[in-house]
Amino acid sequence: MDALNYVFPNDIHVHWSMMIVLYPYLTGLVDGSFIVAALYYVFGVKSLKPISRFSLVFALAFLSCAMLPLLLHLGRPERNTNMLITPSPSSAMSGAGYIFTVSIVLILLIVLFVYRPTLVKLRLKTKGIMQVVYRLLTMDSTDLSPRSLELDRKIIKVLVAIGIPVASVLHGYVGFLFGGVKANPSWSTPLMPVIFLFSACVSGISALILTYILIKTITRRPLDLDCVRTCVNILAGFFILAFCFEMLEVFSHSYLRTWYHKSVAGLLNGQLYHSFWIWQVGICSIIPLLLLGWLCLTRVKDSLFKPFAALVSFILLLQVIFMRWNVVIGGQLMSKSTRGYTEFHPEWFDKEGILAVIFLMSLPFIALFILSRIFPLWLDSDEASV
Repeated sequence: MDALNYVFPNDIHVHWSMMIVLYPYLTGLVDGSFIVAALYYVFGVKSLKPISRFSLVFALAFLSCAMLPLLLHLGRPERNTNMLITPSPSSAMSGAGYIFTVSIVLILLIVLFVYRPTLVKLRLKTKGIMQVVYRLLTMDSTDLSPRSLELDRKIIKVLVAIGIPVASVLHGYVGFLFGGVKANPSWSTPLMPVIFLFSACVSGISALILTYILIKTITRRPLDLDCVRTCVNILAGFFILAFCFEMLEVFSHSYLRTWYHKSVAGLLNGQLYHSFWIWQVGICSIIPLLLLGWLCLTRVKDSLFKPFAALVSFILLLQVIFMRWNVVIGGQLMSKSTRGYTEFHPEWFDKEGILAVIFLMSLPFIALFILSRIFPLWLDSDEASV
């Protein structure tokens, strides 16, 4: 008998589709890139200085677009502010709205303080509308005395230190939203926020490395390989933790064999066999582990390190998108009857289809380009910095 005969009518259609896959993916890119900035500004990892300012602008660009998938998913997106104006203490989404607001204000303040010396100099060099923009961004202050710069450093360190738990909560909260759905056995696990958080760090650092290499290569600017090597070492540590927690969640269910284990096992070995075991675990996890081991434990030549660092970053970006797909879409393929599975085939021209996803994924890069016209991504050797 067809397995669909055991699917409840309200479980035939996947209600949280491509936009809900894209939302945690975008917020994850923000968290990972912010971690790199925090390692420099708070923990003093000096080798990350060449990429520190770029990581902040990168995080701001992606955070500015992070909520767009949710708005596109809503039937009445203009009502989204209602949860902030009339919040409910029991509403998980209301909390997410406040966390997002705090995050974007905090990162914007950090960017303004980090770039203040640069913005002051640009204000003196530019004319017209850009001079007005720089005057507003510098809060009409031109003080670049040592005392003022030292105060900026202290403020930046405090703001970034506050931003670490805020960024962790921002994405850990997404995992909490899924883990809190008790009616879905494949989501309801305390490990879900942890898995989302570590995979976010992996995707964000990977995106930062790949984008940094591509921009430097395209613009033919010198690449700081010591900085890239440090980023790859950090990436390896976060990926080991992320992959271990992902496998721990699967094997824990397998060992405990709770009442829904057979249904989840049927899902992983059935509808999700290719996307989970072959792509997420096999191709996009085992291969990067081997490559990262080679890049981190041996002294790879600079001519080889650059392309392989970009390659492993790209593969890990695919790994995280497959992980998001298998959790968000895969978790809905199992009926609440626990006796059947449905199917999901994304469309190209749907409101939440493939073209819409491609368009939304391009928006953060457009935002990054616009921000780079205001906030220079790279620090000149003779330029004062904080």
